Amino acid sequence: MYEADSKRYNDMQYRRCGNSGLKLPAVSLGMWHNFGTDADYENMKNMCFTAFDCGITHFDLANNYGPKPGAAEENMGRILKNELYSYRDEMIISTKAGYDMWPGPYGNWGSKKYLTASLDQSLQRMGLDYVDIYYHHRPDPETPLEETMQTLDGIVRSGKALYVGISNYNKEQTEAAMKILKELKTPFIINQRKYSLFERNIEKEGLKHFAAEHGCGIIAFCPLAQGLLTDKYLHGIPEDSRAVRDGKFLKKDDITEEKLSVIRKLNDVAASRNQTLAQMSLSWILKDHEVTSVLIGASKPSQIQENIQIIGHTDFTDSELTQIEEICAEI
Repeated sequence: MYEADSKRYNDMQYRRCGNSGLKLPAVSLGMWHNFGTDADYENMKNMCFTAFDCGITHFDLANNYGPKPGAAEENMGRILKNELYSYRDEMIISTKAGYDMWPGPYGNWGSKKYLTASLDQSLQRMGLDYVDIYYHHRPDPETPLEETMQTLDGIVRSGKALYVGISNYNKEQTEAAMKILKELKTPFIINQRKYSLFERNIEKEGLKHFAAEHGCGIIAFCPLAQGLLTDKYLHGIPEDSRAVRDGKFLKKDDITEEKLSVIRKLNDVAASRNQTLAQMSLSWILKDHEVTSVLIGASKPSQIQENIQIIGHTDFTDSELTQIEEICAEI
């Protein structure tokens, strides 16, 4: 039976999420990959143990994480029931709904019917009475935004979620959602967006600064650009890489020689900081406190232990930041 490390909170940093009373660890564990039906249960369990022992209290899921959809939540439920449930009050568990989950017109997007039913299914899969954060996973171009936001508000009032968030909403959409939720006095606290050295949209559209100014937390996913910002691609494209094996989210043709050159130069900057490329890339996201937390994925516990070493090492000199920007401008 698992027993948590009594020193688990000593080295982690916790950041207030927007203007709320909730604090998130600077590093959170995402379960998008490696927690589905194709994953080893003992490894999944050990990754959760390692994360929690490192002070990672936030575990991020979605209804469609798998494969198959729902599998990550089912596995999290199994781990909670067998090992971690006595620590539930020390954990932040989030889930989302917005992508296709079941046949017919009610299993997708952002209607009240779908969001309510999906959360009930998620809670059942995880064996929980409530989640800490419930997200709408993506904007719905057809359902009125008022309906989606009123549904999130009602879910909090029902006790099935403590806080709500949005994911993949741009600045304009975020501003509109915030206006509705503020009027409803809903505890809206966070937007989950893709952000990395190679993906700067939240900067370009002004969301990153807007959120910081208006009390909305930001949590970054894909911070390592599907593995590009690690040492895996320093010597080319390995045959066991995600780009070769899957190609769904990272395509082999997108990994050009120019991009590989940039990755190697960034690796040199990381080495000068006594960090791995992955560590520097995660540190860079957290450098200015406008991002609340960075979501890491992992395929084994040692990756979590490596990534957690960024805590206390997220400061950059002006020279380092300039050098990084000049290198990234090459692609």
